[in-house]
Formats: sequence, structure tokens, C-alpha cells
Amino acid sequence: MNPVTLRRAVQADIEAVATIWHDGWRDGHLGHVPVALEQHRRPVDFLSRVPGRLDDTVVAVVGSAVVGFVMVRDDEIEQLYVAAPARGTGVAAALLGRGEALIGARFDRAWLAVVAGNTRARRFYERNGWSDAGPFVYPAGTAAGPTIPVPVLRYEKLLALTPEAAGEGAGD
Repeated sequence: MNPVTLRRAVQADIEAVATIWHDGWRDGHLGHVPVALEQHRRPVDFLSRVPGRLDDTVVAVVGSAVVGFVMVRDDEIEQLYVAAPARGTGVAAALLGRGEALIGARFDRAWLAVVAGNTRARRFYERNGWSDAGPFVYPAGTAAGPTIPVPVLRYEKLLALTPEAAGEGAGD
């Protein structure tokens, strides 16, 4: 695989990010979340969610193709997905590292939510220094307005709040 470049998401990335998000969400969540949530996770739903999140999103690009992304909101790695062909190539670790650096510029601890049944994701986070802090209920948003409660595990990681961490992702 060609080298990966990380950069801030732009308008031209919307469709690629939405497709990766939809496909990855299905891979990691179907059968592990309330069935009621599935009707709010169609391709069109992800496509409508991405434009409002561009400022929170860093994409991974190989050649000219977007192959993954991370969305950071405050101290949370809110979304991290990699296209199936790019999994296992280091793209996810690069995106997670960038997300941690962005959070570490303002907070000393990061967190994320992962459904218990998504064992691939849980192993990945644990290999990268994240710890299972226990179960909680995540209010999954919908375009219709109300949230749907989703039982998840909260993973946390202590970060070094340093000037170097602040500078690593600031110019992208």
C-alpha cells in the first residue's frame, strides 16, 4: 500500500467519508445494537451527517483515495472508521494517533464508546493503550430527533498534555 497522508476533511470528501462510515458501522454494529437504530443508519443518513462534521474530521488518504477518517468532539474519539481494503495496514493506528494528539492538546484523558460485540475494535483499542472503563448507555443521535439508547463500553486513555501534542495536529 502507498503511504498514508492525514489531512483535514474538505467538501470533496463528503461522499467517501459517508460511504466508509456506513460500511464500517454495519460491520461493527449490526447485531450488537438495538434494531431500532438500524433504520436511522442508512447510506443517506450518513451522507446527511457528514457535512456538519467536516471541521471535526481528519481523513486518511492513500494515493487520491480517502480510506478512513477520525472525528473528534471535545475529549471524545467519536468516530473512527477505515475502509475494508485498508484495514490492517496501519491507517487506523495513524488516525487514532492523530485523534489522540488533537484531544491531548486540550485534555489529559480521551474516551470513546465501543459496542461490546465489536471485538475487532476492542482488540485494536486495547493494543493501542486504551482501557475498558466499564459499561454505560450512549445516546445515539438520529435525524428524526430523538436519541436511541445504546449499551456500550467506555474506553479511556490517559494522554500527555504537551505543547508537542498540541502542535502535531494543529496545522492540518
